[in-house]
Amino acid sequence: MTSEPTSENDVRVERPRGGRLPRGERRAQLLESALEVFVAQGFHAAAMDDIAERAGVSKPVLYQHFPGKLDLYLALLAQSCDTIIDATRAALTSTQDNKQRVQAAIDVFYDYVADDKGGFRLVFESDLTNEAAVRAQVDRVTNECAQAIASVIHEDTGLSDEQSQLLAVSLVGMAQVSARFWLAEGTDITRQEAADLVASLAWRGIGGYPRSGEAGAGDVS
Repeated sequence: MTSEPTSENDVRVERPRGGRLPRGERRAQLLESALEVFVAQGFHAAAMDDIAERAGVSKPVLYQHFPGKLDLYLALLAQSCDTIIDATRAALTSTQDNKQRVQAAIDVFYDYVADDKGGFRLVFESDLTNEAAVRAQVDRVTNECAQAIASVIHEDTGLSDEQSQLLAVSLVGMAQVSARFWLAEGTDITRQEAADLVASLAWRGIGGYPRSGEAGAGDVS
């Protein structure tokens, strides 16, 4: 008999145990349950027992898919990182209008942070960044999102690769830090209003660089 949860955020609410699932579906289920536990408790406080109970499986089943807690965390982190990287790339290819590209890229980070599953906490607020493999995944988000943005900046402005990368990293930093601040503050500003404000700020800056072939192109002074 399962005990009553002590609060609505109690991660020990056991899910009904069902029949056998295909391996891919079981893995997805375990990752979903692990996300809930890691977001609620952090890596260090979470236990494989908690995750197995949350998923409604036995510990041996969990260990068949993930040999240890760090393996599970890294798989989940990689999935979370891929989500925001893929969304950023999709935003940049969704239009040829650069102002709309900036808006779409900023929206990606606000949508990601606003997602009630809280996956962004693993990427941007992990309590395990002293672990090299975790740090590499976290850095991958900034690096790969910035590389995608830098490619557009370089192509359109003629700025050098290094200059384009610096501007792109700045845009990524602006997007993710402001999105997390907006969420943490719990202001009356809506998600879309906040994203629009930051996108407007970003565009006023990046939009000032002339396109290749225009007067002053490539001049950052």
